[in-house]
Amino acid sequence: MSSAEESKSGRSKLPYRPCVGMMLLNRDGLVFVGRRSGGPEDPPGLFEWQMPQGGIDEGEAPLDAARRELLEETNVASAELLAEAPRWFSYDIPDDIAGKGWTRRYRGQTQKWFAFRFTGAESEIDILSPGGGAHKPEFQAWRWIGMTELPGLIVPFKRGVYEDVVATFRHLVD
Repeated sequence: MSSAEESKSGRSKLPYRPCVGMMLLNRDGLVFVGRRSGGPEDPPGLFEWQMPQGGIDEGEAPLDAARRELLEETNVASAELLAEAPRWFSYDIPDDIAGKGWTRRYRGQTQKWFAFRFTGAESEIDILSPGGGAHKPEFQAWRWIGMTELPGLIVPFKRGVYEDVVATFRHLVD
């Protein structure tokens, strides 16, 4: 067995990092996406567009984590829950970017997704000083897009999850 195969087989035994993902819809049915500033699971030089997502703290309920992460990444507090995905969606971190940051302890992420309706004014969205500046920015830009555009914007290894999320929440904009 090659060292690459050994590394891959060892990683397959690692757990998934429990996370949440948030689809934030505006009044027109468009979805918030942010252009990432870079993170441990990002391929070098590729700053992807994605919906807000983040880890669940120990003892934290997924919905509470979703509300917290939404505030920490976008500064949005004005959001009402529309739906919760009935199951968790998972993806593996590719071998060529594994071993950075938290990815040394996890094989990838398993995510519980929530859809929220943004009820505030767009001026509430502040990706550069989220949480009133209490949190490091996760995004360098943001925009509203149609839900069906989402899978085409995400890095390939997360695409399956985004396709599942779109299928799960499509009824919210049809």
